[in-house]
Amino acid sequence: MSTYSILIVDDEILTLNNLRKVLEKEGYEVHLADSGEKALNIIEIYKPHLILLDLMLPGISGLEVLKQVKEMGRETIVIMMTAYEILEKAVEAMKLGAYDYLMKPFKIDELKNITRRALETLSLRIQVLEHLESEKDRYYLEKIVAKSKKMREVVEMARRVALSDKTTVLLQGESGTGKEILAKAIHYYSPRAEKPIVEINCAAIPENLMESELFGYEAGAFTDAKKRKIGLLEKGDEGTVFFDEIGDMSLNLQANLLRVLEDGTFTRLGGNKKRNINIRVIAATNTDLVRATEEGKFRSDLFYRLNVVPVHIPPLRERKEDIVPLALFFIQEFNRELKRSYKGISKDAAHTMMSYLWPGNVRELKNIIERIMSLYMDEEILPLHLPLEIRNYQKDPKNRIIEKIAPHDSFITLEQLERKYIEKVLEHTKNNKTQTAKIIGLHLTSLFRKIKSWR
Repeated sequence: MSTYSILIVDDEILTLNNLRKVLEKEGYEVHLADSGEKALNIIEIYKPHLILLDLMLPGISGLEVLKQVKEMGRETIVIMMTAYEILEKAVEAMKLGAYDYLMKPFKIDELKNITRRALETLSLRIQVLEHLESEKDRYYLEKIVAKSKKMREVVEMARRVALSDKTTVLLQGESGTGKEILAKAIHYYSPRAEKPIVEINCAAIPENLMESELFGYEAGAFTDAKKRKIGLLEKGDEGTVFFDEIGDMSLNLQANLLRVLEDGTFTRLGGNKKRNINIRVIAATNTDLVRATEEGKFRSDLFYRLNVVPVHIPPLRERKEDIVPLALFFIQEFNRELKRSYKGISKDAAHTMMSYLWPGNVRELKNIIERIMSLYMDEEILPLHLPLEIRNYQKDPKNRIIEKIAPHDSFITLEQLERKYIEKVLEHTKNNKTQTAKIIGLHLTSLFRKIKSWR
């Protein structure tokens, strides 16, 4: 912000003029008021960024002006000016939301320093608010592409559960279906939208570090614990904690998490004080948790505690009506990001995309649109832009068996289909797993886990 405006409110004209000279030399735009009534009028018209407000004013008091400023809901910083005899009033002002106070008589350097710090704080607040508004807009529930009946039902379920402030939500679906986006949309549609959402990827954090990351620790809790660390759960207090890939959490940590969900308390590592926490938990998984509980890999009591409102996000192959609208949405996104001017998708390319099964789901579709728009400077997506595995999908007899099966033939399982597809992409990339994960829209850790399970 180039120029900040400051309002000085004091009933002593000499004080007003002296402070104005000092602050105008610092490059600020300065307004003056010698009463609370005049101050409120100026605030309404000029909306100053900072107010230097004397506590003792004729008519409306400084405290009353402060109350009204806070009721306006403006991002305005208020610094009280007070004499020593009424210091207790300054303390009361701090409780009402004043940033700080200056004790009269104060030095010019003291005024400059406190003003600079206050405006730096204001700048940070504005940045945080702008980021929050940007995130709200990005993850607005109504922006989720949902032309298909199945996806419309998912969005409606998310809308209803978002309004129930603390209800735990379990998002289930294959990798790449958009569980993270839906989790954020629920948060930003909820009463907790102004508070943080903390994301924890249970597959990405090593098991030996997960407990300290979640719960934090006190200084001296272990060899390298030089100072206290606030854990991710504590950072999410009053907001939402999103556990992605919850099925990969170890059994020991599952027991600790269950305690947090049951009584809302936790203890930092190396500490003995129980701490209260108020969080909403949204968990996501592509694992069959029912099967995992039967196999002893996931605690049944935690599963039932998480499964309060289960939301299943269907794979892209089960909502083909969403394929082209999603692709058009991504085209708009990458037009802005990559400075392109794509107008859409050709009819033949759209037909080819609709015929493909998209094992990597929405993530795979987004990655392919980004790749096309990065490589080709055209006005629309054509069949020749699409990867070979998509163009040749219908031509491959092994794939056509899924579309046309004779009565005596048997279906192959989705796991078999997924494995066959991943193996073909691995062959295409000469076993480059990073490139393969990007092509099919999987996290690299998820790809390694799948390959390991085949062995």
